[in-house]
Amino acid sequence: MTFLHLGLLLVSIGCIALVDARYRLFFWRAPLRATLVVGLGVAMLLAWDVWGIASGIFFREPNAYSTGLLIAPHLPIEEPVFLVFLCQLAMVGYTGTLRLLARRSPARPREEVRP
Repeated sequence: MTFLHLGLLLVSIGCIALVDARYRLFFWRAPLRATLVVGLGVAMLLAWDVWGIASGIFFREPNAYSTGLLIAPHLPIEEPVFLVFLCQLAMVGYTGTLRLLARRSPARPREEVRP
């Protein structure tokens, strides 16, 4: 049993959180709303995973990088952690893109845009 995959996911979540904190893009801008968005995103994607597993589309093959710990048949513990990372990355990327586009917009004076 190795924790390489899980550890790398947690490190990645931490790195995205540092970018988020530095620029106050998502969690550090509206923590309650961000938690709700990530929670709903993870719940929806987990439901999709469960449907895929039940349909025989998704399955887990043992490998040397995962813990081997399962939440349910064919649903490793790493999956919800990955889904948290995926939702967090998507929202930090989205809010960062909005911030960049707002800075370049000629319709808004530069002094109105927060860094």
